Amino acid sequence: MSQALHPMLNIAIKAARAAGSIINRASLDLDLLTVSSKAPNDFVTEVDQAAERAIIEVLLTAYPGHGILAEESGNEHGAKDSDYLWIIDPLDGTTNFIHGFPVYAVSIALAFRGQVQQAVVYDPSRNDLFFASKGRGAYRNDKRLRVSKRIRMSEALIGTGFPFRKGDNFRRYVQMFEAVMQNCAGLRRPGAAALDLCYVAAGYYDGFFETGLSPWDIAAGSLMITEAGGLIGNFTGEADFLYQREVVAGNPKIYGQLVQTLAPYTRVIKADASASSPRTVAAQAESAPSGAELSPESALSAALGVSDVAAAETAVETAPEKKKAVRIRKADIAPKGDAPF
Repeated sequence: MSQALHPMLNIAIKAARAAGSIINRASLDLDLLTVSSKAPNDFVTEVDQAAERAIIEVLLTAYPGHGILAEESGNEHGAKDSDYLWIIDPLDGTTNFIHGFPVYAVSIALAFRGQVQQAVVYDPSRNDLFFASKGRGAYRNDKRLRVSKRIRMSEALIGTGFPFRKGDNFRRYVQMFEAVMQNCAGLRRPGAAALDLCYVAAGYYDGFFETGLSPWDIAAGSLMITEAGGLIGNFTGEADFLYQREVVAGNPKIYGQLVQTLAPYTRVIKADASASSPRTVAAQAESAPSGAELSPESALSAALGVSDVAAAETAVETAPEKKKAVRIRKADIAPKGDAPF
């Protein structure tokens, strides 16, 4: 890489490559994998767990005072009161990986007071490294990324992800699918949201939308898109998307058209601002009984301000249709201006 990288980004790249090595070794003999199920159609392997441990070890060795929010271990590791939060998905696309379908990635993002500042998405099967620093652009290996220039939805290729968990509202998704499909050139669903967002940043897709995603699925990819000149938000076009379980992204022209199509399907969850931030998650972990740790699901539930994510999604899915989303204003969003990096 010819450009000088931020020290924190360099550490994230080191962590991503360490996880990628573990994933690549395991991919050589998938028959030896031990696969367990977190929920119906939601799988985890020892590779996910080993990759996550490797990432956390690299990050906390360099920055022991930082916080961690990871898919498999939640807030178990790292500081609970730091303004810096590493958001980690050690293997996005586990179902693809289990089947030998080579579309999966490591996703690592660093947020400062709720704003993503550094991002890495590493595709180990292709040795493709996507990375971005706030205000310094997004890259794939040595190439600067730019979103596409298409302006007509009829010519646009759109990425998406199908609902697959028990309790997901399939009827609602089919309606969205139909509304978008009838107006675009094609829809794709490879099965790894972190890569999908990078593909928008690279201009491979013109847009992307999905529901039910967690912060670790989208944190890194969101910075790739904005640094490549694109837009990302919830279905009503607001920037409050990281903890809202719905996301739409694209180049500016296609993004605007997708928002217009998807706004009627928004399900932004109502929650107290004090209960909807990563720092609140850390505070909940701090106040938990001795020996108790927040699971990833508990961490996300706390971030959403609900007691159970599946129950919350079910309740929200069955709520009456609303045309206007309720904006959640997080108490700890950083003030305007760049963070002190």
